[in-house]
Amino acid sequence: MKKIYLPLLISGVFMFSGCAEMQTITNQLPGILTQQTGGINGVSNSTISTGLKEALTMGVNDGVLKLGQTNGFNNNSLARILLPEELQGVEKTLRSVGLGSLADQGLKLLNTAAEDAVSEAAPIFTNAITTMSFQDAANVLLGGNNAATNYLEQKTTTQLTTAFKPKVANSLGKVGADKTWSNIISKYNAITGKNINTDLNGYVTEQAIKGVFNMVAEKEAAIRGNSSLRTTNVLQQVFALQDHKM
Repeated sequence: MKKIYLPLLISGVFMFSGCAEMQTITNQLPGILTQQTGGINGVSNSTISTGLKEALTMGVNDGVLKLGQTNGFNNNSLARILLPEELQGVEKTLRSVGLGSLADQGLKLLNTAAEDAVSEAAPIFTNAITTMSFQDAANVLLGGNNAATNYLEQKTTTQLTTAFKPKVANSLGKVGADKTWSNIISKYNAITGKNINTDLNGYVTEQAIKGVFNMVAEKEAAIRGNSSLRTTNVLQQVFALQDHKM
């Protein structure tokens, strides 16, 4: 019955309201229509939620799969881990005395440790996506270019850090990065007379998570900006709403 009388209600409001009141109600109409129809522009709440979750899952799976491959971090400009600021001087000094290959080895091992740990991300992302409410999905869909990535960052960063840290620590040992970096820093300290140290585990964990989100952001931008990448009917319906908003 509400759907039958909605046009009459709207007409009556416009007939008996002043300009200011009309503008206020006009601004509220999208919300009113959404409540009445259970969706946005004819696309149901369920379809919107399904489509957004499908897009997020595609982005996460694609990113995690690529980063988990051999040299997934090291050969990827969006995710490659460089040295923290306090160790950039170490790298420069080593190269200046002919130990560039040692610096290269150390960098590659940091990236290999991240590559080994990235599989921990998948179930955490899956949980964040599957528990997303319709309101979250609608806000993400219409919230701008990085809204999905930002949502996942807010929902998962703490869990990812907790899950990655022990995995990265184990990976640093497994690939020999801890011994290599102990050797590198010892040589640097001997050359310079300094006594530098750094939390490689914390740094690699932080950078690995950053790399994952960079990959998700790239996929999100691609799906939002290129309709040919919306490979299912649901994705096409849902992201057409975003296109219309733009």
